[in-house]
Amino acid sequence: MPRVTIDNTAFEFEGRPLLLQFCLDHGIELAHFCYHPAMSVPANCRQCLVDVGMPLRDRATGEIQTDSDGEPLIRFFPKLQTSCSLALSDGMVVHTPRSSKKVARAQRDTMEFLLINHPLDCPICDQAGHCPLQIQAYKYGPEGSRFEFHKTHKPKKVKLGPRVILDAERCINCTRCVRFTDEISKSHQLTIIERGVKNYPMTPPGATFDEPYSMNVIDVCPVGALTSVDFRFRARIWEMSKTPSIITTGAKGSNCWLWVRDNLVLRVTPRPNPDVNKFWLPDVDRLDYDRFNSDRPSGPLVRGLNGTALASWDDAFGHAARILTDAGGMRTLFLASAMATVEDNYLLKRLAESLGGTVAGFLPHVEVGRGDGWLLTDDLTPNAEGCRRLGIDEVDVALLRAQLRGGSFDVVYVLEDDPVRAGLFAADDLRTIAVVLHHTHTTNRTLNSANVALPAATVAETAGTFVNQDARAQRVVPAKAVRGVSRTLRMYMGLSRADTHGTPFDRWHNEAHQINCRPSWDILPAVARKAGVDLTYPGPKQVMDEIAATFDTFADATWDAMQLSGVQLAEAGVTQST
Repeated sequence: MPRVTIDNTAFEFEGRPLLLQFCLDHGIELAHFCYHPAMSVPANCRQCLVDVGMPLRDRATGEIQTDSDGEPLIRFFPKLQTSCSLALSDGMVVHTPRSSKKVARAQRDTMEFLLINHPLDCPICDQAGHCPLQIQAYKYGPEGSRFEFHKTHKPKKVKLGPRVILDAERCINCTRCVRFTDEISKSHQLTIIERGVKNYPMTPPGATFDEPYSMNVIDVCPVGALTSVDFRFRARIWEMSKTPSIITTGAKGSNCWLWVRDNLVLRVTPRPNPDVNKFWLPDVDRLDYDRFNSDRPSGPLVRGLNGTALASWDDAFGHAARILTDAGGMRTLFLASAMATVEDNYLLKRLAESLGGTVAGFLPHVEVGRGDGWLLTDDLTPNAEGCRRLGIDEVDVALLRAQLRGGSFDVVYVLEDDPVRAGLFAADDLRTIAVVLHHTHTTNRTLNSANVALPAATVAETAGTFVNQDARAQRVVPAKAVRGVSRTLRMYMGLSRADTHGTPFDRWHNEAHQINCRPSWDILPAVARKAGVDLTYPGPKQVMDEIAATFDTFADATWDAMQLSGVQLAEAGVTQST
């Protein structure tokens, strides 16, 4: 097998990988700015220079020449090479800054040139604390600046579009943003203008940077030149926790990071997953974070003779259970939800069957024309495929509406959805039907008609599994705390986060930011117990493990197997094991 020697350590490789990516894959740090694994290689920042040589061969025989010790003689290239554009060859010898003073000097000099006209505004820059230029300047740059002249000034606070702001003075011309619009999104809305030290990215004349993926250039920018209009100056990187999660506004299940400060989600950024969304996220998914913070009902509601009022969880569970047992399973319409996790829908199915009923299905949420064949989908739900694999299909809205109006049901038990908004029935239709509304992430149109409203945790506050449209099962963990968090839910939260276990004595703690809600996998067993049904599980992990053992198409989706990147499930079609 071909071998390459990097800093006196031999590595085997296959194919023709690029040197920089090979080093990064093997934990060898090489400073770089313009290189990105998903885009073309311009090799224009020159920060990844290395010293490269090849074995010296006899011109006549082609044999490798050796020294007196039998070691191959190495002829190094006359100039340093950019590792990002150099493909590996058998016998290649590479010296990085760790083993070559010449390379270390070149790296330091290149950094000095990049910093000549760069403004010294790290204290007010949004990128401070996670800026590759800042980090590498400390690691590999000169200790001070020898530049004693006026810096070149460029436009500042330029609004390229509705979501991205440019500070051209910070730009180091890596061209990542331009290559993204040319090669990934293909909108071609950015280009480099001017020449020499005065150039920077800009939209063509008369154009606005308003493509649906525009905010991805903020992520790929290695400095603070491109920032978010929405997040600009809101928080520092070290003030927030970063929790892996997925996007639940569509069927793609794109991987993301939820950034939380003081128990509020402040932004959403992409989490790389080559099997789902690679490195990217649509803007609409990034800007959806405020639904985790605002317009959130807090605490259960129960309707009595004097109207709807707040109640304790125990009283709400008891009231819901009495409604269900009085009506019986056959007179109760159980509605699952493609918005809820696999575990939640499975528990609803178990509850319905225990009471002698069945789950009618889930409400479809499809916006024809929204999808773009990439990360945006027509289906607005994150778990329709997971429901189908549990044997729960979409309901026929027209047929179900006729049955409701015909008096076929006395009770409607809704799992994490809004049937009034979905058009299943009008609010007036609910005067003769008891409604247990079990999902009030935000104030919705069915809430006012609910006999019992049980506010459920959002994807940012629960743990569970979603299956995307490509049959990939992915699990989530809570990013923010809820009021009265259970030991099970606390176990899934990061222990080192500053905003996880706040007390009233902490200056940053704000109890109002903790919503009085519970995960559906906690609510459903509690209602079942009040109704005389045992659905007790230690937590969602055990529920998912039971699902994996019960349904063949979930066989690979154990909690431990999914980890953070998910697992690909078998072909669709539910086969329940015996």
